[in-house]
Amino acid sequence: MPLTIWVDEWQMQCCGENFASGGLVSWSLMEADPEDYVDIVGEERAAELDFCEEHHGQEEQGPTSLEVLSIAEVHCRYAMPPGSVDKMHGPVPGTTVLIPVDRATGWTKAQPDVRFAGYLVTARRVVDPSEGAVARGR
Repeated sequence: MPLTIWVDEWQMQCCGENFASGGLVSWSLMEADPEDYVDIVGEERAAELDFCEEHHGQEEQGPTSLEVLSIAEVHCRYAMPPGSVDKMHGPVPGTTVLIPVDRATGWTKAQPDVRFAGYLVTARRVVDPSEGAVARGR
């Protein structure tokens, strides 16, 4: 069964490892709260999220072996919410731009009027890491 996983741009840029469609990864996952992602990816996409990838000690379990099936860069606009007094910028709902890519490095080509936020990754659990290679015909 495919899983949908959020990968924050800052986590990738800080200490993430590049990954590609068809490749194997070993990630620490935390259950995702879709409400945390509605403004970034929209209500429909947020409802599909199963997990977020975590590097900084808040993981709920040990690493999970996964085969990456697809990757999409997520870009959106950021602005101060109306009535905000803390001057913090947040994602502007309805401004999401998804760009399918074959590889994730944490760095992307600049897009007009939006900022890179992270990746939506579709993956499947792999019990035996050699299983992913067999599935790809290697």
